[in-house]
This record gives sequence, C-alpha cells and structure tokens, in this order.
Amino acid sequence: MNDSYDAILVVSFGGPEGPDEVIPFLENVLRGKNVPRERMLEVAEHYQHFGGVSPINAQNRALIAALERELAAHGPHLPVYWGNRNWAPFLADTLTQMKQAGIKRALAFFTSTFSSYSGCRQYREDIQRAQDEVGAGTPDVDKLRVFYNHPGFIEASAARAREALNQIPEARRDKATILYSAHSIPLAMAAGCRYETQLRESARLVSESLGGHPWHLVYQSRSGPPQQPWLEPDICDLIKELGAEGDVEDVVIVPIGFVSDHMEVLFDLDTEAKAVGNELGINVVRAKTVGVHPRFITMIRELIEERMSGTAERPALGEMGASHDVCPVDCCLRTTEAQR
Repeated sequence: MNDSYDAILVVSFGGPEGPDEVIPFLENVLRGKNVPRERMLEVAEHYQHFGGVSPINAQNRALIAALERELAAHGPHLPVYWGNRNWAPFLADTLTQMKQAGIKRALAFFTSTFSSYSGCRQYREDIQRAQDEVGAGTPDVDKLRVFYNHPGFIEASAARAREALNQIPEARRDKATILYSAHSIPLAMAAGCRYETQLRESARLVSESLGGHPWHLVYQSRSGPPQQPWLEPDICDLIKELGAEGDVEDVVIVPIGFVSDHMEVLFDLDTEAKAVGNELGINVVRAKTVGVHPRFITMIRELIEERMSGTAERPALGEMGASHDVCPVDCCLRTTEAQR
C-alpha cells in the first residue's frame, strides 16, 4: 500500500444538538443563498419537533466508530477524523487538530453518494477554505471517489429495501411500488453534474436485485424560491398521483440519496410523505438508509484500500464504470442561475 496517507477524514454536513443551536446552524447552511427567511423558520420548526437535535451528528459518530473497528480488524491502521461544513466539529477545527497531531496527508470520505455542487464540489471548496484558514502545515486532503454504483452501496441499499418490503403482508408484497427518494436540487445545478443520471442508475441497480417491483425516482426537501425550477417529481405529489390511480396499496420509500436517517429523512419522509399516504389509504413503509450496515462500512474500507494501493481493480456495477478519483476542473459547477 501507498503509505503517503496517514489519516482518514470523514466530511459531513453537520447539525444542531440543542434548541439554541437550530437558528445559528440554519443561518450557516443558508448563508449566501436566496432562501426566504420564512422557509428557514419553517425548517427550524421541523427541528424543534425533535427537541432541536439533528440525529446526523450521532449517526456520524456511529459510522466513525464502525469504520474504526473495520480498519482495526482489516487495516489500513489509520486514525479517523471528522469535520463538518455547517456545525461543530467544523472542518477548520478538525484540520487544526490534525496539523497538531502531525498529519500530513489524509483521504476524505464524504457522506454524500452522488455528484453535484452541494454534494461534492462545495465540500471540496469547504476543505480548501479551511486549509487556507489553518495556514502553513495544514494537511493535504484527497477525496475518495463517489460510490453510487459500488457493489457495497448497492448491496447495502438493497438489504435495507428488503427489510422494508418484509414489513408488507406477503400476499401484497410483490405488488408494492418502490419510490427512490433524493434531495432535489435546482435544474440549473443539475445541468452541471451527473446527479440525476447517477441517482437513476443506483435506483435501477437496486431494483434489479429486488425483482420486478414498479419503481419511480422522486425528490424531496426543495428549499429555493418558487420561481426557480427544481428536479421533480416531488415525493408527496407522486404519492398523490398513485392514490388517484387507485390500484396502489403499498409504497416503500428507499431514501437512496441519503446515507443516514437525518432530519430530512425523519421529517420529509416519516412525517410528511407518510401523512399523505395515510390520507389516501396507502400503506407507506420507509426503508432505513445504509447507515452502519456492515457492507457499507466494508465498502468505505475498500475505497480507502483501492486508493492507497493504486490498484486497477475499481469495483462498479452497471455500464457507467467507476467514477474518477480526481475531479476535473469543470466538475459539478454551480451555475449562475443556481447561485441566484
């Protein structure tokens, strides 16, 4: 293995861990974005339904603990650090800690499966900004490739989907409709990346392993101004369409676009989408995200080993092949329209 890497850096979104942190956290998230304050306060209320605590930080701690056990058992034996974009532990603080520990070069795992400005390039910009803030001696950081078609992600996602399908009575199970849900983004942003294509490929690969269930790719959690077009269909609108058709009894939501059961999963899916289903007499079951599924944790280790060893073997399902290691200059650009 290439021993030039001496640490792993888990990079994530962050979230509040108490009621007093909700508004400052959301102000960090929305800084520089054209999102009405009314929408921010609406989202703040979602957090208050759960005591002002986002589950994302606890879930990242669980993921890191699982990854540390995986690396201790199989190698490479590297320390794991954690830095967030929007809340403690902030990336600059983590990079300072790494610098003080003598870390020179780290591999970054982003808790974001797909290529987009907000899920890839913005995180790379965050790291660069944090490195500039820390100054001389800050560690170099290289990003692991996106893993939307890695066998480990597909297998873990399919396992979670089967767990949900098994909650449906056996006599109706084969007719259940699967909705693969992901965070919507502006159409202008989607035009500058492979987000939509990768999502559809992940959904197709998971569905192939599940059998002949009808399925749809849907979106959730849009936050931009009403006049700005975003990816559709919205999951609640699609459930209403299925209800109008009258022949759908069971829906399984697979949150393919998320790796942990954080706030947008708990509220937008478990609360809002399920409420729409209940109104229409549709049984809605939500699959767990991959979280700390053993196959997903093993996948992270495999990505680390792949990058460190420089092996030509880069597992990927389907015809799209493995994604690049080093992002091109024009990868996942944020367009002028998407910035407004």
